[in-house]
Amino acid sequence: MATGEWTRSPNGDWTGGFFVGQLWLAAATGNGPVETARTWTERVRPRAASDTIFRGFLFWYGAAIGYRLTGDEYAKKAALEGAYALAESFHPAAGLLPLGSTAEEAHSVGADETNIDGVPGGAPLLYWAADLTGDESLRLKARSHVARHLELLVREDDSVVQSASFDANTGALIKTYTHKGIRDDSTWARAQAWAMLGTAQAARYEPDAFTADAVRVCDWWCDHLPEGKVAYWDFDAPQHEPEPLLDTSATAIAAAALLKMRTVNPARADEYERTARDMVAAMVEHHLSPPSADGPPAGILGDACYNHRIQLATKNELVWGTYFLLESLLTLTGQLATHEL
Repeated sequence: MATGEWTRSPNGDWTGGFFVGQLWLAAATGNGPVETARTWTERVRPRAASDTIFRGFLFWYGAAIGYRLTGDEYAKKAALEGAYALAESFHPAAGLLPLGSTAEEAHSVGADETNIDGVPGGAPLLYWAADLTGDESLRLKARSHVARHLELLVREDDSVVQSASFDANTGALIKTYTHKGIRDDSTWARAQAWAMLGTAQAARYEPDAFTADAVRVCDWWCDHLPEGKVAYWDFDAPQHEPEPLLDTSATAIAAAALLKMRTVNPARADEYERTARDMVAAMVEHHLSPPSADGPPAGILGDACYNHRIQLATKNELVWGTYFLLESLLTLTGQLATHEL
């Protein structure tokens, strides 16, 4: 935060697609060259072979978005490679794409673990590839992946728990829990936000199957959003901390999801946009660094909480938060159409 320099992870880890996605957004709006975005997509491309659900994030935002926005053929080829490699990890008994052996949650990954973070990015990547190629097996896997996560991780009150363990042979649920929330029965803000985004993305491809689910997880967020319009890192945290931390990155994800909901549920488009605008305005006005001669560089979205449990980057800029804030601003200002993203 003091210097504006990013802390980088090996091979982009699960987050690299969001940086590349920003380059494609810039290229699509005339604020950056396509060649630069393509060069970074080339660096993402070898990750198709990595055994992780987060190939969805890497190849939807790092490649497919680029093709959808600019028609770049290299981005299209990379995105299709990522989609087919991801589809190969589908677990038939569980009916979903598991975390995978190289996913971020290294202490509990493999064929019998999953989490809600794997629905956004992964689902639209498979749906998009199915539409482009006519391969219905990709659509069936995407549909099952989304539906199974909703079954496992959305509670009766429409709040979302992050993770689940399932029986590798039968696919039956063993337990639900959270990697990063305050408790297993709490609602970690990014879990709810990822569910909002993933179901909104899926509902655009299969509205009859997922619109109702998208509405209920989005409504839960709107009903529990603090007055300041920026979410706490965990919605239950105010009960346990004298000065609870916020998470602008979860708020940015949720804003992008609500803007997508305008086309998913047009009857409530104004309501969704109003709430999204309020959240975006709060982030820009109170959490974005202003121009300063002696302070941090302008435009840093601070106050995002990565992992409170291990006290890692609890009040920082996080690259996905920056991506989703940019995406939201571009759609709110009419520079990009929501259905393209």
